[in-house]
Amino acid sequence: MGVPAPASAPRSAGQTVDPAGSPELPERPDYPRILAVFNATTGPLRARDICQALDFELLPKYVERTRTKMKRLVTIGILIEAEPGTFSKKQ
Repeated sequence: MGVPAPASAPRSAGQTVDPAGSPELPERPDYPRILAVFNATTGPLRARDICQALDFELLPKYVERTRTKMKRLVTIGILIEAEPGTFSKKQ
C-alpha cells in the first residue's frame, strides 16, 4: 500500500495559485482594474475612491460590490486593510 498524497489547501472557486506559490487574481475583469488603481496611486484607498477611478456610478450597490472585491484581495494576501474600509497594497 502506498502513502496517500498530501491534500492540497482548499481554494475559492475561480482562484488559482501559480507554481511559485503566490496567489493569482480571481478570474474576474474588475480585479486587475482595481489593482491598476492601487499601482497608480500612493496611500490607502476606500471603495468609493476605486469606484470613482473606474468611472462606476457612486451608488451603494457598486461601492459595496467593490468593497467586497477589495476584501477578497485582502483574504488572498494582495491588499491589506489598515483601518476598517481603508485598503492599501501589501508591501
